[in-house]
Amino acid sequence: MHKNLSLVKDELFENIFTYAYGGIAIVGLKGNWVKVNDSICELFGYTKEELYNLSFQDITHRDDLDVDLDHMNQLLGDEIQNYQIEKRYFHKKGHVVWALLSVSIVRDTLGNPLYFISQIIDISNQKSANWHMQFLMNVVKGQNEKLNDFAHIATHDIRTHVGNLGSITEFLEEDIDSLADNENYKMLKESIKNLDETIKHLNDIRLDKPKKFNSLNELDLYDYVKKAMYNISAIAKKEQCEIINLVDKDLRVLGIEAYLDSIILNFLTNSIKYRSPDRNAVIEISTAVKGIYVILKIKDNGLGIDLEKNKDKLFTLNGTLHKHHDSRGVGLYITKSHIESIGGKIEVESKVDEGTCFTIYLLKG
Repeated sequence: MHKNLSLVKDELFENIFTYAYGGIAIVGLKGNWVKVNDSICELFGYTKEELYNLSFQDITHRDDLDVDLDHMNQLLGDEIQNYQIEKRYFHKKGHVVWALLSVSIVRDTLGNPLYFISQIIDISNQKSANWHMQFLMNVVKGQNEKLNDFAHIATHDIRTHVGNLGSITEFLEEDIDSLADNENYKMLKESIKNLDETIKHLNDIRLDKPKKFNSLNELDLYDYVKKAMYNISAIAKKEQCEIINLVDKDLRVLGIEAYLDSIILNFLTNSIKYRSPDRNAVIEISTAVKGIYVILKIKDNGLGIDLEKNKDKLFTLNGTLHKHHDSRGVGLYITKSHIESIGGKIEVESKVDEGTCFTIYLLKG
């Protein structure tokens, strides 16, 4: 009976050893391969017979060998019971294989070391992905530094030009008596004022970047919608677009001034840009409250979006949805990022040739 039990255990061990996911090996005290499963052979490209004539030192990358040997010696000295490291091996064909190595030691009844049991898992793909991600992060870091320099120059220089424009409007009023009453001139002055405020907000963000939601300010949503409508009033007038403001005057939201400006402006200009040539453009802006959110809806009767075809690229970088000469596929991507950075979210409903409704959830102030 005991003999049969022993045979069953041996067979069970053999099956586990042979069919286990990942490589399993019995390694001698000097590093020689005593027994390996098929996964080890597949991982390194050697046959079992070839590996049995080698040691793990023979196929270990030299930069990782000392670390592995140091851990092995700690096992032999009974300083540790097991260890796990990432290391590089050389494949038979010469290329490097990254692996996660887990090692434990087996001793006899007197405590003398007999052999090592090693589990080796291929992590080459993960390493490759990490290197690619690190490369992209370095690129992004470099771009961010350039953008920061650009933002510094832009906010300084553009504010100078805006100041000059303000002075010019004052000179014009002094020279032309009736100019101050001209509606187009009033729109120009208000636009210059709004531009100056926007640049100030952008500069504030550059100097004091908010951390999560700690630096959000309580903002009057109606005022921001009203200001955005005014900023595009000339475009709306030119394109014969009617904008209906149904926003509750008492609602306040948490946000960042420049972001809220940009969010509303982007949706309004998009609605005008993608208006239908078959009817006069109408944009309706409304609000509601749901839990912790103020819901801002911007609905138009424009070209609409085929969501079945474009759902996956709607808010992606360079995800253009219409063949418009001004389409760059950047606006919605940036706008979504702004909304999420102030704790909000966005949803969209749309039908081709009927229009689109963007629903923006903003934290209630």
